[in-house]
Amino acid sequence: MTTPVPWALPPGNAREPSRGDGDPVYTVGRGHAASVRRPRISSLVAGLPPSGIREFFDIVATMDDVISLGVGEPDFATPWHICDEVYFALRSGETSYTSNWGLLELRQEIAAALERDYGAQYDPQRQVIITVGVSEGLDLALRTVLEPGDEVLVPEPCFVAYPAAVLLAHGKPVTVPTTAAGGFKVTPDLLEARLTERTRALILGNPNNPTGTVLSRSELGALAEFAERHDLLVLADEIYDRLVYAEPHTCFATLPGMAERTLLLNGFSKAYAMTGWRIGYVCGPPDIIAAMMCVHSYTMMCAPTVSQRAAVEALRHGRKEMERMVDSYNQRRRLFLSGLQRLGLPCVEPQGAFYAFPSIAHTGLSSAECATRLVHEQRLAAVPGTAFGASGEGHLRCAYCSSPEALHEALRRLEAFLRTV
Repeated sequence: MTTPVPWALPPGNAREPSRGDGDPVYTVGRGHAASVRRPRISSLVAGLPPSGIREFFDIVATMDDVISLGVGEPDFATPWHICDEVYFALRSGETSYTSNWGLLELRQEIAAALERDYGAQYDPQRQVIITVGVSEGLDLALRTVLEPGDEVLVPEPCFVAYPAAVLLAHGKPVTVPTTAAGGFKVTPDLLEARLTERTRALILGNPNNPTGTVLSRSELGALAEFAERHDLLVLADEIYDRLVYAEPHTCFATLPGMAERTLLLNGFSKAYAMTGWRIGYVCGPPDIIAAMMCVHSYTMMCAPTVSQRAAVEALRHGRKEMERMVDSYNQRRRLFLSGLQRLGLPCVEPQGAFYAFPSIAHTGLSSAECATRLVHEQRLAAVPGTAFGASGEGHLRCAYCSSPEALHEALRRLEAFLRTV
């Protein structure tokens, strides 16, 4: 006699109606004597909202002649010498697994770069792990440090994956709204208002996606004191650390007392135009990194070998091209901000990343309505601010990493749209 598996529909049993939440329910049992009803999708996953960015651009992908200010992806190709190094590695047969930790050579280069640029000190053999992008690093970190029900402070507006990653680690994301009037800057007072006895960690994206806000060293110092006072871990997402246009970037882990309570997340997607290579890293205390490596070894095993080899080349010989791209983003930033000012759209000046977050509140339209009308009426795509949390209402995220020609045309189409509202 066979035992039916819970995800299979047994012979003779009919599919039952949905529970009403979009998750079909199936009858499980022997023949017509079935009595147990089990959903095929976990309630946790079934309750996850779709990515606000991808949901919107699924619509955009069906349209022609659209100028997109939506996806945060450099319009530069990966520098040729990085690709050439990978071709050589492939020709040399470098196609097998690496250590679960990642190539030691890459970890050494990462540690050396962090010490050279920020004064951060990490043992490449015990405190650095290579991940499949920052996204996997965030997932690993949260699954490693959270107990079910632990709360994580998430300043908003924020990258769309932060709250979802906390939920998938069986934690509870606690959003902390910031405002344009406050420069979209999170402060200890704002965090204190959302603190409870279950608070375990803080996710801090700096520079910020979607607002482009950069926190100064003194502002970060105040957050460091808050974290120490309440014994919190800080997950510092610094993927845009190279894309800063005013004062130098401050690595959070270098602040007094923060090395032992910070997980530094970074990668190569933005600064080196390597989004498709999916290569990131996490640095932190040896005990946490070792525990993350254990989870990583059971799930991902290792990041792609060729991507790791590309990252080594980027760190060794890619600074000049990286700085050239950052200079270009800065020029585009000034061009786009000047255009927004001319159109009368208020915008907190972004000091980092490659996003502007202008207010469209005066139009009387919601963010979703504005973005939808804009793409249908003018073939111009921008992301509704609410994709990044409720506090993004009244704003659009515009990625200015497109070419100057595309930005000029985008501003022309935006101006034409504003005349109609």
